[in-house]
Amino acid sequence: MFDVGFSEILLTLLVALVVLGPRRLPTAARYVGLMVRKARAQWFAVKAEFEQELAAEDLKRSLRETQQALRDAEDEIRRGADSVQREVTEHRDER
Repeated sequence: MFDVGFSEILLTLLVALVVLGPRRLPTAARYVGLMVRKARAQWFAVKAEFEQELAAEDLKRSLRETQQALRDAEDEIRRGADSVQREVTEHRDER
């Protein structure tokens, strides 16, 4: 995600040690770790919700396509049944 090498991390830790001092650095490190953990958890929650919405939308689209296919098949069957009924009526009228 971030292109941070070992030298950048070491420099950041050294600056934090100088600025915060050895007494407050562990507390600050725990706080930063906690914030990073919360941010990651929030990111994964948003990602999971987005994936669920995509899956639901895909399911809805699939359902619409299936319903349309069923309507088309029903129309085809009705046309076939009407055609057969017309032929039967024509044969009956010919007798």
